[in-house]
Order: sequence, then C-alpha cells, then structure tokens
Amino acid sequence: MKLKKIVMALTVAAMGSASMAAHAGDVYADFPVTVKDYSGKATHSVSYGGQMARHVLHTSLKKLAKQGNGAANPELKAQMLAYFSGKDAGRSILAPGSKGSFVVAESEVDQLSGSKNLAGKAYKGAVTSWPGNMTGAEVLAFMVDKASAANKGYDAVNGLDYAQLISKFAMGAVFYNQAVDNYLDEKLDAGTKPNNKAYKDGKPYTGKEHVWDEAFGYFGAPAHTLDLTAEQVYNIAKRKPEAFKLADANGDGKVSLYNEMAFAHAYYAAGFDKGGKTQYLHTITQAFFDGRQLLADADGQALTDAQRNTLKSYANVIAGNWEKVIAEAVFKYAGSTYKDLEKITAALENDGDISKLYRTYAKHWGELKGFAMALQMGGKDLGATGVQLNRLIGFGPVLLGNTQVSGIDVNGKYIQSASVSMTEYMLQMLKVQKLMVDEYDVTARNKDVLAGMSALVEKLGDEAANAEND
Repeated sequence: MKLKKIVMALTVAAMGSASMAAHAGDVYADFPVTVKDYSGKATHSVSYGGQMARHVLHTSLKKLAKQGNGAANPELKAQMLAYFSGKDAGRSILAPGSKGSFVVAESEVDQLSGSKNLAGKAYKGAVTSWPGNMTGAEVLAFMVDKASAANKGYDAVNGLDYAQLISKFAMGAVFYNQAVDNYLDEKLDAGTKPNNKAYKDGKPYTGKEHVWDEAFGYFGAPAHTLDLTAEQVYNIAKRKPEAFKLADANGDGKVSLYNEMAFAHAYYAAGFDKGGKTQYLHTITQAFFDGRQLLADADGQALTDAQRNTLKSYANVIAGNWEKVIAEAVFKYAGSTYKDLEKITAALENDGDISKLYRTYAKHWGELKGFAMALQMGGKDLGATGVQLNRLIGFGPVLLGNTQVSGIDVNGKYIQSASVSMTEYMLQMLKVQKLMVDEYDVTARNKDVLAGMSALVEKLGDEAANAEND
C-alpha cells in the first residue's frame, strides 16, 4: 500500500472523515490542569518552552553560519558553538527578530527556556548520508566548524552551502527525530510518563500531557494555526507586515516566539499547502489538538488501552504527514537543483558567466541534501530508499570537471573523486523526484521537472553515441 493511502487511512480512523478540514477555534493552549495533587498557581497545563528555545537556537545558528570571512575564525566558531552545544544564559535571539511593523516579543533565548541546546537532542545513531560514520550531533559540529571558516557559509571549492546544510539537517536530526522517534513513539507507552502522575513533582501537567506538548513544540506551528489559512501561517513565518495582526493572537501588540510564530517544518508544510493540493499543516495540527484534548478529557487518570490506542493513531497521522512534508521538500529541491544545472550547462555552452548560477546551485543542493538527510532521521530504516537517495545525491554536488566530494580524510578534509557529468547528474535529480513519488506519493510536487526525463535520457544516449564515434 502506498504511504499516502496508509496516512489517509490512519487520518480517517483517528479523526473521522469530517474532520479533515481545520476546526476553527481549536487553539493549542489553555488545556486545564488535571494533576490531582497540584497546588500551584498555574491555570493551564500546556508547556513547550524548551522546544521553542531550540527553534530560535536553530534560526540563530543558521544566521551565524553565513558570517564567515573565508578564513579560520575561532571567535565565530565559539559563538556558533554557544548556540549549538552551549547552555549559557544571556544568549540573544539573532533570528527571527522584529521586522518593521512586525514586532517580536522575545529578545533572549532564556525568555523561552533556559539551559537549552541543540547538540544534546540531536540524533544519536550513525548518519550514513554524510561521510565519516558520525552521529547527528557530530555531523552538525563538523558542519559548524567548516561554516566558521567559509566565506559567508559558502565553500566554493566543494560546492557546499553550510547555512542550508546545518539548518535543514538540524530540523531533521533534532526536531523531527525527537518528536516522531521519541515523544510520539516509546514515550506514549503505558509504563512511560504516566498520565496519572505529574511529569515532575510540582509541575501542573501530567507525564503524557507534557510529552505530547513537547512533540507539538518541535513541529513549530502557531498555537492558533487552525484559525489561519496555510498562506497566512506562511506569511507569519516570513514576518510580512500584513501578517502581524494575524500572528498577534492575544492582541498585545507583539508576536510571541513561544506560541504565535511559525517555525521549521510547520513553515514548510504551510508553503506546500498554500498551493491548494495538500493539507499537511492542518492535518498535523488538528491531530495534535485532538490528542491533547483526549489527554485533557482523561482528567488526570491513567489512560485506558482504548485511549492509548487512539492517542497512538493521532501520533501516526502526525508522523506520516510530517514525513511527507520532508519528502515534498526533497522533491522540490531536486527540481531546483536540476534547473540550476540546466542554466549552468546553457551558460557554459555560450561562454557565459556562471559564478552566480554556481552559488545558487550550491544553495539549492544544500537544501536538497539537508532535507534528504533529515528524511532519514525518523527512527526507521528506509532500506533501499535511503541507499538510493544517498547514492543519487552524493556527498556534494557535481562540480565543473565532473568531480564530487566522495569522503573525508582523517584530518577532516574533503576528498574529491571523479563523478558523473553534470548532464548525468541532472538525470539523477529526476530519479530523486521519481523516488519521492514512488515511495512517498508526494502530492504538492513543487518544482516538478519529471516531464523532462525522456528528453534527457535521449540526450545522454546521443552524447554516449558521439563519444564512441570520437
């Protein structure tokens, strides 16, 4: 059965066919305190500040990754590490910040949650999609080191854009992995974080309530997403002036990065959904809301088997659709990379300047690679799909002279080897798109270039024949 059919079946089973559309007024906030012996002052039980702190650590790290001057820069590296692996108080939120009339409330990470970092929550298994047999945290630390010495995050020799690689992989290795392979997986089991006890002594939320909240926080959607369209959520993430009042749900004149801003995969879900072909954002958010409502309705009691099974069905809806959002991003940036190669090839044939085209190519390839790596962070072995994806994309883009990064040496320096031609690499981008269609049944299909496959195969055949004749 295709993944789309599985996800849709789970969605209908968990939510009912009538609830595929967003439920206006369903805001992920103000769920009641159900902990029986709670004696504090809290009036609600929702809490995911730690996740939002990690979102701004990620966006701040991405901004820093663009600030290198092309030489070793210990000061920049130390600053990047402060946002990646540090926990010190006083770190400023470098991004997102206020933008004209779009006023952001928080200016320091600690206003969301203190003592948080990205490294401690990164994927702990071996990352086979990057050379070196490193863990998720080690891959990100490696990229941080390289970015600090690159020119505005760009390694022209190897065609790597570290801001994009760090950002897209971190979203998968931290946010996606933690949500679907931790909070929405084993932490939903009966013996873990029970619903009839506080998460910790003195806290106003039960174990299961907080586990669910943490997963919601990692998705990155505004709490009032179900009152908004996908395009409105997308515009909030972009901090467009017309989106300010939509974002400012409580009307206090500021947009809180805690529950009024859009981040990470929620932003990408909105980006795909605004085309009108998909409903990833609202399907995921509705499942989060319905699961949280189930926990509130349990009223501080241990979940029955039936309740837990229903909660897990909501989790399956979230995980399946979240995976498809990332697959859509892989599809999109494979198309963008294909178009970049098309332009570079045309420019080379006409002796044109390719420097700007080459830089854009590195950017789009970094987004493609980062999302492809992220897709493999969901806690399941993708098997042949993962192998194909890694081989088709490689460890770096195909460069002029038909070389490509093939590994790293013991000193952490890249090794380049002979590769396919740029025309052959274009075909591999088409194969990446076809893989996303075949294995994930992607629907939005932004930057779809599959129609060019037959012509490209014919062109490669002609080139091979000409080479033989020569």
